[in-house]
Amino acid sequence: MMSHMKIDKKNEVYLQIETEPHIARELSEYFTFEVPGAKFMPAYRNKIWDGKIRLYSVATGQIYLGLLPYIREFCKRNDIQYELLYDNRHGNIDEEQINSFIQQLNLPHKTRDYQISSVLYCARKCRGLLISPTASGKSLVIYILTRYYHSQNNKTLILVPTTSLVEQMYSDFISYGWSDDFIQKIYQGHDKIISKDVVVSTWQSIYKMPKKYFEEFGCVIGDEAHLFKSKSLTSIMTKMINCKYRFGLTGTLDDTQTHKLVLEGLFGTSNKIVSTKELIDKKTLSNLKIDSLVLSYSDEECRLNKDLKYADELDFIVTHDRRLNFTKNLVSTINGNTLILFQFVEKHGLPLFNLIQNELKDRKVFFVFGGVSAKEREDIRSITETQKNAIIVASYGTFSTGINIKNLHNIIFSSPSKSKIRVLQSIGRGLRLGDNKTQCKLYDIADDLTYKSKPNFTLRHFIERINIYNEEEFDYQIHRIKL
Repeated sequence: MMSHMKIDKKNEVYLQIETEPHIARELSEYFTFEVPGAKFMPAYRNKIWDGKIRLYSVATGQIYLGLLPYIREFCKRNDIQYELLYDNRHGNIDEEQINSFIQQLNLPHKTRDYQISSVLYCARKCRGLLISPTASGKSLVIYILTRYYHSQNNKTLILVPTTSLVEQMYSDFISYGWSDDFIQKIYQGHDKIISKDVVVSTWQSIYKMPKKYFEEFGCVIGDEAHLFKSKSLTSIMTKMINCKYRFGLTGTLDDTQTHKLVLEGLFGTSNKIVSTKELIDKKTLSNLKIDSLVLSYSDEECRLNKDLKYADELDFIVTHDRRLNFTKNLVSTINGNTLILFQFVEKHGLPLFNLIQNELKDRKVFFVFGGVSAKEREDIRSITETQKNAIIVASYGTFSTGINIKNLHNIIFSSPSKSKIRVLQSIGRGLRLGDNKTQCKLYDIADDLTYKSKPNFTLRHFIERINIYNEEEFDYQIHRIKL
């Protein structure tokens, strides 16, 4: 006898599934995944959690609405007959309608083909996860979508990760031609009462608000959507039970299936709009050259540090005097506005900033970390747009994501990293075209502490970054330097 499944829509967040108990258990197993790095998390270590995420609940029969395509695939694989109890059809919108709407907006510059495709995809699907590289013009896509759904009397919530991005998104909307009568900013120190049709907010500012707070929104747009795997962000999305139109935008996803499925569950099916290489080839983005600088340490240093744990190896590297001087000397030899990215404020970022500021007195040097206000960050960003040789020493957390600097010529990775998202987001900071700027140079500093053919942790991370460069078809060269 063929197994059977009934699929209904509980609300705009969850599907309600009714099926036999053994199928429910199989479905639960199908949507259960181990979380990468779970064994290092306190909840796992304290045996409170088994290190797995379960997207389908056997107890409630609920699963994220955006995962319907995967449920259909599950049924097909297991020869299960299913019945869809709700109308899953979407509007029949053609490209001409979208083009006509965009023309009515009187935008200050021409919309690119892939931006129009993005809007069309969203309008047809009512939800979706758009993957488009940093500097590809996602803010314009967000603006067009906001205007489109506003024209259909939908209030829109735009979620961004930082206060800087709230200000930037607001500024972008004004520059595209909309009145501030329609746009409200919410972050620390701002009134949380909804007073306008479009709210741009950090998720940190509103995630504790009750479910009723989100009831009036018909559309939600998540910028830098790769960050939406955190509990606070998912809590906002799951409170928006009446919100039909859901769109996430990100430059990249990490390589874990869990991450992808959570995001698709919250927003809808992912769609890669365009690649960085395509935009570079079309000269929409600056040309990218990567110099990978592999620092070799003395045999004695390699021997003494051969058994270091990861955290201790990082400490050794970022506090190393010769390495700090190498970075300072590198900055002094390159021309153009330069962004230096670091991970640790006190033991790396601040000493590096002081060293550069004290020795390169003829150049403007700025220091940006979590303690610097949104206004100060925006002031620094604005200043660099008018400078030709400024230096920004910034933490990955503040300047790797979302900050747009058209006039940025060089990026230096001064701290080791293996995160695909962080690497690509950081590179994206330098890819915007600017006045007389057609190329960005990335200096990727790596550290070779290999002892008796055993590579160190951060060297292995460097190899992972090289794999990313190969995947993205970036132009890179590797240089070995004796430190």
